Amino acid sequence: MRAITYNEFGVADQVLSLRDVAAVEPAAGEVRVALKFSGVNPSDAKARSGTRPGILKPPFDVVIPHSDGSGVIEAVGAGVDTSRIGQRVWIWNGQWQRAFGTAAEMITVPAEQAVALPDAVSFEAGATLGIPGLTAAHTVFGGGDVTGQVLLISGGAGAVGHNAVQLAKWGGATVIATASPSAFERVKAAGADHVLDYRAPDLAAQIMALTDGKGVDREVEVEFGANIALLAQVVRANGVISAYGSQIDMAPTLPFGPLLFKAITIDIVLIYILEAAPRAVAISKLHDAMIAGALTPAIHQIMPLADAAKAHERVMTAGRNGAVLLEI
Repeated sequence: MRAITYNEFGVADQVLSLRDVAAVEPAAGEVRVALKFSGVNPSDAKARSGTRPGILKPPFDVVIPHSDGSGVIEAVGAGVDTSRIGQRVWIWNGQWQRAFGTAAEMITVPAEQAVALPDAVSFEAGATLGIPGLTAAHTVFGGGDVTGQVLLISGGAGAVGHNAVQLAKWGGATVIATASPSAFERVKAAGADHVLDYRAPDLAAQIMALTDGKGVDREVEVEFGANIALLAQVVRANGVISAYGSQIDMAPTLPFGPLLFKAITIDIVLIYILEAAPRAVAISKLHDAMIAGALTPAIHQIMPLADAAKAHERVMTAGRNGAVLLEI
């Protein structure tokens, strides 16, 4: 099968190559999926670049990158119902702690990691559901029903944030989002009731005014370290910060006193290791919202498989409005 591979860390166009790799036969409990699209995420580019502290070389001799994807099951291993052959599916954790991900014509994964794709959902949209989709669904609904709550969503124009805005509004919440002014209309169109400039010097005051001084019930955070001082001010007592990123400041100093005397819960989200029950809830929320027409994952660009290096560069470039996919 054709696959994008690398065997050393480095710049995308120097280490990624298109080559032939033997497809893996499905073992017991596994399925093999003929892929239509591969989702490219910032985490894929970071893993390939080798910038993670303490990791000096790839964990496998040959790596096929990418965890997200969509396609059709074309073979099953022992113990998997043969009726799944021909089923449209989307993939999660395709390359998490595994050598071979979705940047290839086929992938073999445990059967539960190939989720039946609702008929109303396209393969393109399906390829966005693994990391950005599940992260958005869990950060919004990980604490249960949000009907009647006020949610603050940081980075409402980003891939996760844009999904989270749509999901929170569908879930019955009042949505306050932050973004750059150039993205305000796009975030409003996604369902945000209020969109604020994330750089505004009086951002905390604006948020408190919109909540009549009560603060927000739940906050979805893309830059935890950079924003924690603000969040200690605007999250209400017994509220929740659900944080999935902190790229600007990976070793933040926390204002413990304000957090303590509001008893604010900090929920750190790493979607790769989400347990089965909350993952099932997130999957259900994604499917229900998409079937209802309330969630349309944004896709910025679709490139051919051979342009994987360009896709890695694009996903790390500012100004992206949605997911980047490779068409297999």
